[in-house]
Amino acid sequence: MTQDVRTLAVTVEGGKLSVRTYGDPSKPTVLLVHGYPDTQAVWDGVVSELVDDFHVVTYDTRGIGASKGPLFKHGYTLELLADDLYAVADVVAPDRPVHLVGHDWGSIQAWEAVTRADSAERFLSYTSISGPCLDHAALWTRAGMRKPTPKAAARSLKQALASWYIVVFHLPVGPRVAWRLGLAKQWPRIIRAIEGTRLDPSPTLHRDGSRGVLYYRANMLPKMRHPEERPTTVPVQVLTPTGDRFVTPALAAQAPAPWTERLYVRKVHGGHWIVVKKPALIAERIREFVQSSIATPGGPEPVRSLLRAEAKQGTKDRPEFEDKLVVITGAGSGIGRATALAFAEKGADIVVADIDAVAAARTVELVELLGARGYPYTVDVSSGEAMEAFANDVKATAGVPDIVVNNAGIGMSGSFLATEVKDWEKILGVNVWGVIHGARCFGEMMRERGEGGHIVNLASAAAYTPSRTLSAYSTSKAAVLMLSECLRAEFARYGIGVSAICPGFIATNITRTTKFVGQSAEQQERTRQRITGLYRRRNFGPDKVAERIVDAVRRDKPVVPVALEAKAGKAISRLSPALARRMAKIDPTG
Repeated sequence: MTQDVRTLAVTVEGGKLSVRTYGDPSKPTVLLVHGYPDTQAVWDGVVSELVDDFHVVTYDTRGIGASKGPLFKHGYTLELLADDLYAVADVVAPDRPVHLVGHDWGSIQAWEAVTRADSAERFLSYTSISGPCLDHAALWTRAGMRKPTPKAAARSLKQALASWYIVVFHLPVGPRVAWRLGLAKQWPRIIRAIEGTRLDPSPTLHRDGSRGVLYYRANMLPKMRHPEERPTTVPVQVLTPTGDRFVTPALAAQAPAPWTERLYVRKVHGGHWIVVKKPALIAERIREFVQSSIATPGGPEPVRSLLRAEAKQGTKDRPEFEDKLVVITGAGSGIGRATALAFAEKGADIVVADIDAVAAARTVELVELLGARGYPYTVDVSSGEAMEAFANDVKATAGVPDIVVNNAGIGMSGSFLATEVKDWEKILGVNVWGVIHGARCFGEMMRERGEGGHIVNLASAAAYTPSRTLSAYSTSKAAVLMLSECLRAEFARYGIGVSAICPGFIATNITRTTKFVGQSAEQQERTRQRITGLYRRRNFGPDKVAERIVDAVRRDKPVVPVALEAKAGKAISRLSPALARRMAKIDPTG
């Protein structure tokens, strides 16, 4: 770490704390508190990401690392740990309040600090990661017991199973001895096995693990037996790692809700030690929250995910997709427009992209009539450069999308030998490369944001239903279907769902613009009119597909055949491929 590091000692009741400060002291101070069995070194990656913008402070909590502490558990109560935190804040930022961040046990003791009566004078904001307020946790558990619904019982049982180690730490002698006899040497290997995270053990880990057991023994049972109501007026951001094995998202998000005036719960994709594995992600969430808490009138709005994360107590009828951003290509008409309106009705803001600027503008008008915000864009999805510029502009203007619907597509019918190279290039450019560009550009943004998301790709029943007249179209849609399956497997690790939608015969404008290769202009027009008439009489509108798209996102469904013929075609392709091949010889345009 190349930044200037200053080390100082802060004397507290019963010990002395080793404190490090980084960066310019005139900038806003961010105070980071580590968990168990870590030392302040656990924050090194986060510090590197924050130090250019903030005055960053870390310290070893009492009895841990280079800090000194008492030998017995009565010296490790949360009251004393919170006193320590106040003492450090008073030394490093005596004239102004600080922004507080805690992880694991650091979060638990930070909760104790921000729920004191004078906390608003000392702390401007608090970010909690994987560590609840023990009082809040006890009250949350009791509330679930008073109303023993199956859901409440399940969440309590899940948290109880995740907290198995607390029982172990209360066993006499054994846990402390285990740390000193060999557990410390195995600890990095254990964490790598269960978290996929590399932890560099501190030289004092054997002592830290043993001494840290006293934190549990001094506080857990007293708090569980006699919890107090501990409200706070400090703005609180709770980051809930999706793969946390020790603190369930339900506990982290729900327990503090009754006791906080301004609560922001934000999902981050990772495990318990996410501060080590993804320091840039954690630093960005801290930065966003700190900057929003010190924002001035007329300044930039908080990021969309912060607006969405703010807890709104007593609003049971909150729109399902409120404050979410949905990007839809080919949204100027048909399924794209219907999908834009379906999400807008449920509270989402919509980025409307289409190659037809007038059509895109009209969809935005309809979106805004529903009370949502719309952003019109004109873009050719087949162009990688255009899609890259489009995605970057969306990020700068509206933020990283939560849902991307790669809907833009064109139709093409006719024999393989009549299909020219330029026809193949056009249909693959829009139907395949358009999906690739959309998934690549926005998928990368979603991954970097670390809060998950969903990508919807419009395939077709033609993806698994061969036809002598749809070689180009079926090939393009089969590629979309397989791409979706591959992306679903790859993106799952980032919390990003992927769905492929196979609509069937839907009455949209695609039949009016489909190219029928090998036919004259007059023949093509007659064929278009006939096929359009058949689709119209089928009377299956794009709004029904839009409903299934919304449901696919809601339920994270992998492949969704929509109309009856799409479902039948999928069943035939699985149960009787030979029948599907015989049916492929029929010419539906003939």
